[in-house]
Amino acid sequence: MPSRKFADGEVVMGRWPGSVLYYEVQVTSYDDVAHLYTVKYKDGTELALKESDIRSQSSFKPRKSQSSSSSPSRRSNTRSRSRSRSPGRPARGRRRSASQSREHKDDKKKTIQETALALPVLVLFKPSENNTKRYNGEPESTEKNDTSCIILEQKLKPDLEIKRVLEQYSLRPRKDDRKKEEIYSEKKTFVAVKPVEKAPTKTKDLEFGGRIGTFMMILFLPVTVLYLLSMCKQDDPSLLNFPPLPALESLWEWRVFGIFLLWFFLQAVFHLLPIGKVVEGLPLSNGRKLQYRINGFYAFILTAAAVGVLLYFQFELHYLYDHFVQFAVSAAAFSLALSIYLYVRSLKAPEEELAPGGNSGYFIYDFFTGHELNPRIGSFDLKFFCELRPGLIGWVVINLAMLLAEMKIHNLSVPSLSMILVNSFQFLYVVDALWNEEAVLTTMDITHDGFGFMLAFGDLVWVPFVYSLQAFYLVGHPTTITWPVAAAITVLNCIGYYIFRSANSQKNNFRRNPADPKLANLKFIPTATGKGLLVTGWWGFVRHPNYLGDIIMALAWSLPCGFNHILPYFYVIYFICLLVHREARDEHHCKQKYGLAWERYCQRVPYRIFPYIY
Repeated sequence: MPSRKFADGEVVMGRWPGSVLYYEVQVTSYDDVAHLYTVKYKDGTELALKESDIRSQSSFKPRKSQSSSSSPSRRSNTRSRSRSRSPGRPARGRRRSASQSREHKDDKKKTIQETALALPVLVLFKPSENNTKRYNGEPESTEKNDTSCIILEQKLKPDLEIKRVLEQYSLRPRKDDRKKEEIYSEKKTFVAVKPVEKAPTKTKDLEFGGRIGTFMMILFLPVTVLYLLSMCKQDDPSLLNFPPLPALESLWEWRVFGIFLLWFFLQAVFHLLPIGKVVEGLPLSNGRKLQYRINGFYAFILTAAAVGVLLYFQFELHYLYDHFVQFAVSAAAFSLALSIYLYVRSLKAPEEELAPGGNSGYFIYDFFTGHELNPRIGSFDLKFFCELRPGLIGWVVINLAMLLAEMKIHNLSVPSLSMILVNSFQFLYVVDALWNEEAVLTTMDITHDGFGFMLAFGDLVWVPFVYSLQAFYLVGHPTTITWPVAAAITVLNCIGYYIFRSANSQKNNFRRNPADPKLANLKFIPTATGKGLLVTGWWGFVRHPNYLGDIIMALAWSLPCGFNHILPYFYVIYFICLLVHREARDEHHCKQKYGLAWERYCQRVPYRIFPYIY
């Protein structure tokens, strides 16, 4: 097949973003990488459109009305009545007048259709003070009739628009209601054409170093976790002081694996409880919206109650500390088995349910990134469940176990100030994620990435066992800090949390309901997909303010561990590398998705994560 369908300079019909209306545009260029056409409207506006949003002009030729194709008997009866009224009229004259009458009807219908199609263009691009100020970055006017509202009106009420056209241009339809209805329905059919979304194509841009890179990550991610945990167990956790290789039999214990399985399925039971609201996710490529039950915070409360019962009956929770490496190995083995199951079941999934980033056709790559977008067992969404439940709630339980282990090993009546800070900061982070669980539905993990080894290992192993590295480190390497230092670290964490939460809330609320009056002060750049790119608030400060907040909090979590060793700061280094990779990935994805609008956004917001630095 040819790589493109429309040539440069070709005049076609392009769909206006966010509506079902098509207008005459001229193709100016084509992006082979993003597969987007740059088109120019009659008023000079340029947008990047997908090929599915462009139609040839021939497909918009109006069909003849059914009234003009009446039966021969009807035409014969009409001529007979005409002859009876004017017997002396020449036959030739009658034929000429009948032909002229039909031409007059066709011209009139054509005028109705053309003017009805042309008028929305004038309305949509009518400049107003509000629009001018919005795009120039000046303070927004209080006027309500901005472009987005007009587009929404055209999309929801095309019937009123056609009626207004007929009245404005004094085009009176025939008194025959039947003919009027035929022209009206023909116009609706002509305008309200919504292209069918194409099925996902093969993934061409491979991330993480392609097949070789993903294969190496499958091998080295478990090794990295084992190395970090073994380092924390040493008296001298220097980077050059490599720990001895553990015996294989010391890495596995069936009792530990059984406890992990019990934990996983207990969280699954909490997730299936009919408590909490049910919400819809973002539309999929086929337009369908999946439903999700939001009850993560309730699951956290039930888990806290269960842990409280265990402590009441004097269950030794520091058992987690004593067998921490074995728990990590058990979680890694389970995540590998889960990944194999996910890939095998994805081979039978319909193509429209495959992940856009994990459909390369290469086994290793698709196994790592995830082949199926939303694998479900009935209504139980495996990816959504693993995203926050077993690993994130398990992170808090592990931190609590480390706190109790510190008190027992060092004979403390109360935990150290450093341990209290680490537990408090990370407890706040987890509770915030569970309280705002609905916001995860707009992240790339849910909307773009498939569920494979990358997310399974990350959710079940990396999050609970690497994110708790500071608490695990403090058990064997206690660090004393003063109250002023603790206060300064607390302020730093609060700043990072405020940036992280407010930025994510702005993005999530705007994606779900851009017309919310609470967001009226936010300015945005419209895109060809119908969505907008925020250029005010935190998203006008840097392109990824949520990543900035994440890095500040990660630093605050590591500072209570002191500066004797760099090991507690592995999380900060990892987090910076991870977010820089994600930022580059987001940049590539957004450039493909939004085209010229993303370039305008990058010019408006030049800094990516760190203001005035990067």
